[in-house]
Amino acid sequence: MTAGGTGSTGTARAARVARAVLRRAGSALLVVLVTATLVFVAVRATGDPLEAILGGPGSQASAEAVARARADYGLDQPLIVQYLAQLWRTVTLQFGDSYARKQPVGELLAANVPPTVLLASLALVLAWLLALGGALLAATQRGRIGRAVRGALAGIETIVSVTPHFFLGAVLILVFASGLGIFPATSSGASPAGLVLPVVTLAVPIAGYLAHVMHGSLEEADAAPFATTARARGAAETRVLLTHTLRHAALPALALSGWAYGSLLSGAVVVEALFARPGLGRMLLEATMVRDVPVVIGGVTVIALLYVAVLLATELAEPLVDPRLRAAVRAEAPA
Repeated sequence: MTAGGTGSTGTARAARVARAVLRRAGSALLVVLVTATLVFVAVRATGDPLEAILGGPGSQASAEAVARARADYGLDQPLIVQYLAQLWRTVTLQFGDSYARKQPVGELLAANVPPTVLLASLALVLAWLLALGGALLAATQRGRIGRAVRGALAGIETIVSVTPHFFLGAVLILVFASGLGIFPATSSGASPAGLVLPVVTLAVPIAGYLAHVMHGSLEEADAAPFATTARARGAAETRVLLTHTLRHAALPALALSGWAYGSLLSGAVVVEALFARPGLGRMLLEATMVRDVPVVIGGVTVIALLYVAVLLATELAEPLVDPRLRAAVRAEAPA
């Protein structure tokens, strides 16, 4: 390829990245607006947030304290004014102070987002490793015994993909914490051992789903013309699998990784509560219980932004795996 062609390809790739970033930025803004609206309506529908501001349902605040709190937090304004003010604070990421904890929401997010991101990221990596291992094991099985093994793997994938997090986590605690004593039942500290059970609890259902998708795609790729051509040229089965069919089989699973990460973030609410682990999910659960609107909106907004960011990363990674997308980028390059 000439230097001009290389430069044109680089320009086309940069333009594609810019379009993807702008598209996802628009999606992020829309998701934030819709999420903030839904959370505002849902939390307000459950009762007056003034209870959280004044310390809970049992508070004995005077009428003067109630009136002052309403004025300080803008709760004496019409509901539409409160909504628009909250929407503006959300778009500008100025979430204000927590009603219940009397701390800036930004400080709470800074303390609770990293543990959840670490938990979800490790779970996604483990889910991919398990899915790839299951797909490779299924692909290498041949003959009557191989069909039985593939059938068993397909059954396991289906079962684990629909297993609830709270059930799987309880079983893991019962076996590996209470029974064998290998891992701690709680994950409140920074010990790596405390991460094992929460990560496995989050990863296994997603791994089952990704493996199921990858397994079906691998069978289709194995019968595709490019695989037949590679075998006709004398390529060994292992080379065909690792060089050709596995790459194509991984594409649908890669496209679902953004959804998988969003599912892991939502599953963190259950897992963090189950393992007494600090994090965004546990913080959101506690804030929802006391109708702490700024914390709920801040936490959900961060989750939405993380989800959109992972979708963008997935979209940009697909050309690295799929040669057809790289060819499309080169085709877009000016002559």
